[in-house]
Amino acid sequence: MSLFDGVLNALGGESGAMADLQALAGHFGDGGLQTVIDKFHQGGLGDIVQSWVSNGANLPVSPEQLQAVLGSEQVTKVASALGVDTTQLASALPELIHNLTPDGQVPQGGLSDILGGLFKA
Repeated sequence: MSLFDGVLNALGGESGAMADLQALAGHFGDGGLQTVIDKFHQGGLGDIVQSWVSNGANLPVSPEQLQAVLGSEQVTKVASALGVDTTQLASALPELIHNLTPDGQVPQGGLSDILGGLFKA
């Protein structure tokens, strides 16, 4: 089982995860997933985040890189919302973003549309 699957299980399965991930999106502001991707580009880690969006292998990100891009307060809030520590978040976030970006693109539409597509797969 992947860490992503473990996070889904910890969040109470697909229906619980959907609600928790929607709440989690609030930590990223109005832009949601695109805001996170933009922050990685602005922080000089565009190649890393693009690997998560693309259909290829996900490049790793360290907890320190994650904190540099998102800020330690946001990393702590997101990790807490997912029920993981910051080290685990650095492992889970690449797979989470990869799963939220089918076909190697950030889906159009609201977070509910994105999450609905994730749970249909």
